[in-house]
Amino acid sequence: MAPQRFREQFTQIQRSMPDVPLAMGPDDAGEFLYEKGVVLARDGEEARVVEDTVRQHFTTFAGLTPDQVRRTSPQTNRSGITRIRVADPGQGDGSGDPAVAGALRALSAAEGRTGRRLVSRNHVVSIAVNACPGDEPVPVGRGAQPNPAAADGAHDPETAVGVLVIDTGLMHDHGSYPLLAHTRGDAQVEECDGDGVLREYCGHGTFIAGLVAAVAPNTDITVRGTLNDAGAVLESEFGEKLFEAVDRDGWPDVISLSAGTSNGRTDGLLGVDAFMRELLDHPTLLVAAAGNNGSATPFWPAAYAALPGYENAVLSVGALRGDGEFGACFSNHGGWVKAYAPGERLTGALTGFETPVPYVYQHSTYDACRYGFTYACTCHHPRHSGVLSEDGTTGKPDQVMFEGLAQWSGTSFATPVAVGMVAAHMTAQAETDPRKARRQLLDANTEYAEVRGAHVPALLPPTWRPVSVSPPTART
Repeated sequence: MAPQRFREQFTQIQRSMPDVPLAMGPDDAGEFLYEKGVVLARDGEEARVVEDTVRQHFTTFAGLTPDQVRRTSPQTNRSGITRIRVADPGQGDGSGDPAVAGALRALSAAEGRTGRRLVSRNHVVSIAVNACPGDEPVPVGRGAQPNPAAADGAHDPETAVGVLVIDTGLMHDHGSYPLLAHTRGDAQVEECDGDGVLREYCGHGTFIAGLVAAVAPNTDITVRGTLNDAGAVLESEFGEKLFEAVDRDGWPDVISLSAGTSNGRTDGLLGVDAFMRELLDHPTLLVAAAGNNGSATPFWPAAYAALPGYENAVLSVGALRGDGEFGACFSNHGGWVKAYAPGERLTGALTGFETPVPYVYQHSTYDACRYGFTYACTCHHPRHSGVLSEDGTTGKPDQVMFEGLAQWSGTSFATPVAVGMVAAHMTAQAETDPRKARRQLLDANTEYAEVRGAHVPALLPPTWRPVSVSPPTART
């Protein structure tokens, strides 16, 4: 039996959110996860419209009480979002929530009249490596070299480009990696379990920071552990957490964000709408991962890059396979993805620099690429068996040891490569505007790759070394 990666991910995230009943959507299609029994609306009049409509269409729930509607004033909640309960979240299973779907349908007519979105599911926003992941990290020996390798250049506090990584926190031994000597931020929460085994997704933010520093040494990197809880957060909380991250240190030059969700829509994510609108009032460039679902469905916030007004404020990044010539099998794609960077089998800092750390794989590899590609992709190479995939045929879960560096794949990691290239361009050209640097970088780019038949901009760092793939041909 092949691994069921999305269902495994559902199990993993539900385990990290034991008090939040979750469902798959839409209708068990496995495109995204969301909170059962709850919808989101903007504070104020729009929330009242949603409540009234719910009461009219769901007579069973006509007795909604005030404690079932959480209201927070815009003064204390800048995301301006209200959670509205429309059903008992304990009813049914995880294969969809008819009450939430019904609430969305009930509001569709009102949305048509106003031309404005009124209601949304409360989606789970997760780090892009985990839904569905390209793979889990793979250890490399102590003698291995990072890829991309460290670029030439020195760190100058006076001219360094400010980069904010919103992800999981920094591992305790990150300072043992020379490229992260100037990196600061939040510590990773609970790196290991009670048996000393590395938890899933721990080191994700550290790996990202190391990639930025390798491509662009003249950067001041701050890592915020916004997604320390197994890399996932509810949409209703995500917008506020983004505000908190930028409020702590001020708006940076560049934000590196390797998290998001699809939602079946083409007009954005309700929970981050206020943050995205405020982003436009600052010169900050948001560089966001396109996601790892092998899909053309917009993945938010990355897909804001294709919405009017956000063309220069957001750069959405897909992943190239190891040779840099084609898209990685898992990478999302489509016109809303504006650039691609190497994102398969990159080598960088994880943990275990001081003392080797064990890790037990959670997911099993496939017998062949689950997307139908024919090169040696991360779907099936290197082989391992995982805890969540055990069905009696996959065998005992594999355990490995990390000793500092690791290989990891995903649009999560193509994103900091692109961040580094923007930052390096700013340093080389003495450009202080990151959005101008984005335009200049893409305008001057001469490298292209093929993704699903389309020729797309390929951002290839000078110190990145292609990784051979076998066989050399792939379905594109």
